[in-house]
Amino acid sequence: MKYLSLFSGIGGFELGIQRAFDTYLVRHESERAERSSDKHSANPTSENGVGRQQRALCVGYSEIDKYAIKVYERNFDGHTNYGDATTINATELPDFDLLVGGFPCQAFSIAGKRAGFDDTRGTLFFDIARILKEKQPRHLVLENVKGLLSHDGGRTFTTIIGVLSDLGYFVEWQVLNSKDFGVPQNRERVFIVGHLGNECRGKVFPIRQDGRGIAKGQSTVSRTIQADTEGLNQPNTNEPILQDGQDRPIHQRIRKLTPIECERLQGFPDNWTSGESDTQRYKMCGNAVTVNTVEAVMKSLLNHSAPISKRTKVEK
Repeated sequence: MKYLSLFSGIGGFELGIQRAFDTYLVRHESERAERSSDKHSANPTSENGVGRQQRALCVGYSEIDKYAIKVYERNFDGHTNYGDATTINATELPDFDLLVGGFPCQAFSIAGKRAGFDDTRGTLFFDIARILKEKQPRHLVLENVKGLLSHDGGRTFTTIIGVLSDLGYFVEWQVLNSKDFGVPQNRERVFIVGHLGNECRGKVFPIRQDGRGIAKGQSTVSRTIQADTEGLNQPNTNEPILQDGQDRPIHQRIRKLTPIECERLQGFPDNWTSGESDTQRYKMCGNAVTVNTVEAVMKSLLNHSAPISKRTKVEK
């Protein structure tokens, strides 16, 4: 599956996609080996002979923050940065199967007037929509704050869903909380999944807690990590309750989170953002999507999508 990543930040979608594909392909290979009754035939190739590392191929990403770009490029070698999403020439993009991105929410200048695609002009969602219109990828996964659902009395979200539907996508959505997917952070985000034509055998949502919820004995979760670097310097912001080994809070030792702890709360490996100032590390983690949640969404999408080898080219 080839994918395009927009508003990529430090690569939360990319890492979540990689993890989901690793799990999916290992399971697929195991099942294939069992069906053939030949345990020695299991190898890191798919049913059409494509190597595992090639099955989730990023054709390009879009990011303009210089610090996020440095982190991204240290962790993902060889990905092409198309820069500002508003200047991407969609006709020059390579073909891809999936578009992903956590896009900023802006007010639509004429939202609610039922102008469809034109309602979104001047916003970053418009750039998502025009790329979808030109390239017609088989799937899309978008992420945004929970407040998108009620923004402008619900008219913004209604416009977004209407535009995606007009472009030919069956759309579903769900609010997911990071704390249900293996990280102790209370972070609610709405995920929007779209499928073009008959590219989905069933619904991706609802997704329930994936079994990696808060660890046993963990009595508290962090507040939502914010990108507000000023607030992060205040001791009462993101206040984890430290434990004394007996699961008893030590309130007198409340402190702010470290950058590594913020990375962990977002599902990234330790020191993913190392090399940058703490101020920038806090900001990048606050702007990131939780990797574990993306992984859960992608696993469900892979399990419900038509097999890659059986897909046919969508006519424009």
